Amino acid sequence: MPTTMNLLRLHRTQRLSRRLLLALAAALGPLAGAPDALAAAPVFDFSPQQPGRVRADKNPEAIAALPKDFRFVKDGVLTVAIAPSAPPISTYATDTRTVVGSDADHAQLIADALGLKLDLQPIAWADWPLGLTSGKYDAVISNVGVTEQRKEKFDFSTYRLGLHGFFVRNDSTIQAIQSPKDVAGLKIITSSGTIQERILLEWNKQNLAAGLKPLELLYYDDESARNLALIAGRADVHLNPHPMLAYHAAKEGKTRLVGTVNAGWPLKADVAITTRKGSGLANALTIATNGLIKSGKYGAALARWGLQSEALTKSETNPPGLPKL
Repeated sequence: MPTTMNLLRLHRTQRLSRRLLLALAAALGPLAGAPDALAAAPVFDFSPQQPGRVRADKNPEAIAALPKDFRFVKDGVLTVAIAPSAPPISTYATDTRTVVGSDADHAQLIADALGLKLDLQPIAWADWPLGLTSGKYDAVISNVGVTEQRKEKFDFSTYRLGLHGFFVRNDSTIQAIQSPKDVAGLKIITSSGTIQERILLEWNKQNLAAGLKPLELLYYDDESARNLALIAGRADVHLNPHPMLAYHAAKEGKTRLVGTVNAGWPLKADVAITTRKGSGLANALTIATNGLIKSGKYGAALARWGLQSEALTKSETNPPGLPKL
């Protein structure tokens, strides 16, 4: 979890400048779909008041789909666990207490659609499985990807594409990474024990079988160390979740995007609202999300944080996820 000092440094101003938004459009590149639209969008707001947060009306169909025997942690309230780890997905506002970001916005929209108040519970990301299973919260909205292993214990309602981004220094000769052969012989920073690490290990296996040079994986303790290693030339590429790296690229102006890979490669694994297995809540959440997509509220909320490129056209309940090892 970020320290108070780091948060104060990060949020020295309540709003990012127009220059930062333009840089973010460049960092997103063609994946943004419409850089001009992004540049014209409201600047990112890290204030606790969130005056620009998108709100939604009640969705009668979603409300009717709620199980009659489901008991919320608090009556009339949707209690959602969220890990305020990094903007633009989730972070602390300038008051260092209020959680803001794309995931917080989606949680608010879902609560609105279900006719409930929202109670966001900040957690450490690693704690969500135990907390959800024990009934401390009704759902988790915190950049959790769908995997076949997780589906054994939890239900999922998708709400965003699961993209990881390949970022390089601005002066790198690497222009595109689209397939395993593009990473042969490279030094790549990633996070240990993650989906992205698993993808790189599989790509390396394919490259070795094809007689290509092996890649080298590099691990660092925190985001600052990873970013410094890339800028200092100790690594060629940084692969981790796309939204956070795009934000950093925009903020610092020293790195750029050269490709993305879905978390479920070679299939697709999206980011989803997570609920207890068999609770019956997932169907109502999926209906609510699809209603938000249809109304345009969903897209407007993503646009607030520059995440149009990760928008789904349809939410699904328990779709295929990352296969088991």
